[in-house]
Order: sequence, then structure tokens, then C-alpha cells
Amino acid sequence: MKIVVLAAGTSTERDVSIVSGTGICKALRRLGHQAILVDIFFGWKEADPETAFNGAYDTDAAADYIKSFNPQLEEAKKTRKIFFGPNVIELCEKADIVFLALHGSNGEDGRVQAAFDLLGIRYTGTDYISSAISMDKSRTKQVFQASGVNTPAGITIFRGETRKTAEEFGMQLPVIIKPCCGGSSVGITICRSNEEVQKGIAYAFSLEQSAVIEEFIEGDEFTCCVIDGQAYPVVMITPKTGYYDFRNKYTAGATEELCPAPISDALTHSIQEEAVKAADAVGLIGYGRMDFLVRKSDQKVFCLEVNTLPGMTPTSLVPQEAAAVGIDYDHLCQKLIDVSLKRYEQ
Repeated sequence: MKIVVLAAGTSTERDVSIVSGTGICKALRRLGHQAILVDIFFGWKEADPETAFNGAYDTDAAADYIKSFNPQLEEAKKTRKIFFGPNVIELCEKADIVFLALHGSNGEDGRVQAAFDLLGIRYTGTDYISSAISMDKSRTKQVFQASGVNTPAGITIFRGETRKTAEEFGMQLPVIIKPCCGGSSVGITICRSNEEVQKGIAYAFSLEQSAVIEEFIEGDEFTCCVIDGQAYPVVMITPKTGYYDFRNKYTAGATEELCPAPISDALTHSIQEEAVKAADAVGLIGYGRMDFLVRKSDQKVFCLEVNTLPGMTPTSLVPQEAAAVGIDYDHLCQKLIDVSLKRYEQ
């Protein structure tokens, strides 16, 4: 198949996306596909998309080319009017499918998916509606609450907010503050004092216009992916220091990830059932990964969020879950294509 692996973009997760896309592109080429790695924002370096899938290809060289634009990103975001880079749409139209290796805003939030639907371009992952709901932690929480999915209590606040204490928000310390649409734990603050609440709000609003303040659940972290309606083995996540923040997610050896999780069968089934329930609540199509906290005091399971385009880096979680049921990285990439193509065959 001719496959465009679409990566990079303009979000705070640009670098993570490049790593994911590089791994995916190499895997697909090992399987015999004509896969190419493309920066959705800065585009394809060749003038003629007709020849893009032909001949020899160096994925690492393509990744280096994409990284070379990093210093220009902020200035380009201010001056560019069109999001899609040169030749991107033309390439995607010529591909049999586009593998979305994008993370964060302008990639995981449904905008690209909606554009591709209008253009008749096939892509991996869920549709634009479930992407938009899942990207916004405020909307996700509302949908979870309406669907009976256990999730921490919380409220949404907007830039210009004048309240400064947990009590003014009707909550008790500690609380956790998150930008509504951030990913990879960027912008998250655990607040154990009202001084930290003020700093956390300021930090979140430095990144986005809205944020969620929710109760802090003291417990263990887990994740579980759902592929084609089936929950995979649960991963237990134990950072060696602090919590599962950006540094611990993407620094080798910073976090212990155990798959299958060393927990009871009953708790495993509870997390898996809640994962499928959460996926159904947001209307997930194809695949996604749900993140959880299990409260230490009573073992109650809380779903935190849905990742519609979960990371596919060497340290990412979905490849670990797939490996636990005998699916290696290359064939996981193929499986994600296969389940995504189902929606186009109906």
C-alpha cells in the first residue's frame, strides 16, 4: 500500500509525534508498504508528489529533515494562514491510507479528520466527533458523567478566572489542574496549597484558554487500550519519582511499566470493562487508549481521559500491551491500519 505517515505538526507534542511517526514508517516499510514520513505543517520537500512513493527511501533522513524546521515553528505559526504544508493534501490524496501519527492540537482534536472526511481521504483512528470530544478534557468529563463512566469530580474554568482558592471552586485540597486540550501531561499541576492553585491556574492559562480543576485521586496509575472493541492487557505505571509527567513518560528508565499489571483478576476486569465503556461513551472507532487511577483507599477505578491517537514511540504503552498478547510492533501498526479500514468498507 501507498501510505503517508503524517507526523510533527504545531502542538507541544511535535517532537513526540516525530518519534512515533519515524517508528511507524520504518515498521510499515519493513512490512513491504510504500510508506513515507511527512510533516503535516511544513510539508513534503519534493516538488512532484507523483514520485514520492517511488524508489529508495531513508526514513531517518526524512525525520532529520522534519526536525530541521523546529527552530522556525513559532514564527511560522504566527505568519502562516494555511495549516497544511506544501504538497501534503496532494500526497494524502494519492495514498491508500494516511497513518495519523499526530499528537495534541491540530492533529488529535478532530480538525484534520474532518478535513480528510470532506476530501475523501482515508485515515487511521477514530472520526472527527469522537476526536474532538476526547481531546477536550472538559467535554470528556461531561460525556463520562452522562454515560456513567467513573471519573474524578471537577469543573472547567476559563482564562480571566478570578477565583483563587480550592474552596472558592467548591473543592477541597489537594486538587489537580490541567489544560483542557493538552497532552503528554504538559501543563499539569498537583496543588496541595492555595498558593499552588494560583500558580497552577497561571501555568495552565499560559498554554490554553481553558482548564479543568478536579479532585486529586491518591492511587496507582494504569492504562488500557481498546482495539476494535477489545480491551487489551492492563499496564501498571509506577514513576520512580513524582508522578507520570512528561519527563517520566519519555525518559527511558524513569518509570516502571508492568504489563500485564500485577493486580487481581477482578481489578483487571474492572479496568478493562471501564475502558470499553469509556471508549463507547465518546464514540471511539478503531482504537484508542484510556488512562486510569485506582484509589488506594477503596480500589475504585476512575477513568481520566481517552487518547485517540496514542503514542507509538519505543517507550509507548500500546505497543507494550500488544506485545503481551503476542503482537509485535510492526504487526501492531498493520493491525491499526486494518481496523481503521473497516469503517470504509461498510
